[in-house]
Amino acid sequence: MLAFKKGSKTAITIPAGWPKPAYNFAAKPLTPEKILLGRVLFYDPVLSRDSTVSCSSCHTQYSAFTHLDHQLSHGIEGRIGTRNAPAVMNLAWGRSFMWDGRVTDIQQQAILPINHPDEMGDSVEHVVVKLNRPGIYPMLFLKAFGDSTATRERMLVAISQFMLTLVSCDSRYDSVQRKQVTFTEQETRGYKLFQQNCAACHTEPLFTNGRYENNGLPIDTNLNDMGRLKETHKPEDAMKFKVPTLRNLEYSYPYMHDGRFKKMYDVLNHYTSGISKSKSLSPILQKPILLTSKEKVDMVAFLLTLTDRHFLYNPDYGYPKNIFEGK
Repeated sequence: MLAFKKGSKTAITIPAGWPKPAYNFAAKPLTPEKILLGRVLFYDPVLSRDSTVSCSSCHTQYSAFTHLDHQLSHGIEGRIGTRNAPAVMNLAWGRSFMWDGRVTDIQQQAILPINHPDEMGDSVEHVVVKLNRPGIYPMLFLKAFGDSTATRERMLVAISQFMLTLVSCDSRYDSVQRKQVTFTEQETRGYKLFQQNCAACHTEPLFTNGRYENNGLPIDTNLNDMGRLKETHKPEDAMKFKVPTLRNLEYSYPYMHDGRFKKMYDVLNHYTSGISKSKSLSPILQKPILLTSKEKVDMVAFLLTLTDRHFLYNPDYGYPKNIFEGK
C-alpha cells in the first residue's frame, strides 16, 4: 500500500542505490488526496470526447501500463494512433517524456493524448467543464485542493501525481541486488551478456539511460515516423526515439515505437542481424552485436528477471471500483 512516512512528501519507494529522482518532491509534494483523484481520472473515460477512452485504455496495469493487443494506440471511434503506447513506470526519474521527448514536465504530459484527434479527441478545457458537473468530482477536488472547482492545472497535477506513484522496483533482479536471492546459472550468463551488449543504453537500475537513440530500425514507410527530428528539426535526430525501460518487458509487448516486434527474440534478432545503417545511427550500434542462439536464450532468461509482479498487481494502481460505484 502507498504510505507517507513521517516527514516524507514522496509517497513512493525510492530504492537504495537508485539515482536521485528528477522530480522535485519538495517543491511539488504528493498528497494521498491528489493521488486518489489522479487515479480516478486515469481510469475515467470522461477524459475523451465521447467518454469511451480513458488513460488506462492504452496503459493497462497488467501489461506494465501499456497495451498489448495491437501495434499502435487505439482511440475514440476506432481511430488508430501513430505510435505504440509506451509503458508507464518510474516516471519520477524521467526528465522528458513521450517517444520524441516533446514533453519535459510530467504535469503537462496528459494534455497530448487528451487533445490528440486519434486518441481521446477532446480538449482539456472541455474536459474541465465535464468534471465540474454534478457527480463524484466536486468532492474529490475539494478533498485534494480544498476547493471543489476542477481546473486545468488541478486536473493535470492530480493525474501526474498518480503516475508518479507507479514505481517498479521489486522484480527478481531487484531481489538479487538486495542479496535476498541469487540468479540461476543461465540468468547469470544472460546478465553478463546484457552488461556487455545492452547496458550502455538500458542502464541499470532503471534500464534506460533516458536519452534518445537511433537503434537501426528501418523506417516504416506507412508511418514515415522520423522520431525526434519532428520535435527538434535537427538532422542528427532523425530516427531517434527515447530508450524505453526494459523493466516488465515480459508483459509490455509489442516492442519499439511502432510496435513492430511481438517477441523478445524478434528484438534480439534485430540487434544481431537487422540494423539499418544511417548517419544518425547510435555509435554504440556501429558494430553488430554478436550473439549465438544459445546466448539469446540466456539473455531472455535474464530479461525475464525484470518482471515485477508486485507492480503488475498492486491494488493501489488498479481501477478504483469503490469510487466509481459510490461505495
